[in-house]
Amino acid sequence: MGKRLDTRLSEEDRLALEQVVRKSPDWRARERAKTLLLLSQPLLSREVAKLQNLHIETVRMTWQHWVKEGMDGLVDKPRSGAPRKLDQSAVDRLVQWAKEKPSTAVELLQRHTQAQGTPVNTDTLIRALKAKGLVWKRTRHCVKKRETKPSSPSPARQSTS
Repeated sequence: MGKRLDTRLSEEDRLALEQVVRKSPDWRARERAKTLLLLSQPLLSREVAKLQNLHIETVRMTWQHWVKEGMDGLVDKPRSGAPRKLDQSAVDRLVQWAKEKPSTAVELLQRHTQAQGTPVNTDTLIRALKAKGLVWKRTRHCVKKRETKPSSPSPARQSTS
């Protein structure tokens, strides 16, 4: 026989969890709130896991996080990732260069690498500049149309009277 967790929720907690289920933009937080609401009913952990198509350990860990952290236990913790390719000083320098003399991303990248900057992809550079509020569009070259003056009225418009 499975073990039933002591999953009593106060009315205040139940209302807060129902609010998360209805309105949270984070699907993980909604799923965890549903798990907690199901656990507050007379269901075993494995039954809740089966209903939600989760592993039983996921259900147990969700409950443990709730007990330790409350509502903060519903959201994901920050995850580690790769370090930034461009540090803040490099981004500030690039923004300054872009404001001084608008140029293409490739030109800015060349200037950055010549200034002993870390070589990065052009998309990384553009993303950093966009994050600082610069609008970045590709440079387009086009030939302007020459103005043509009508030399004489067209023969179709001349009337024969």
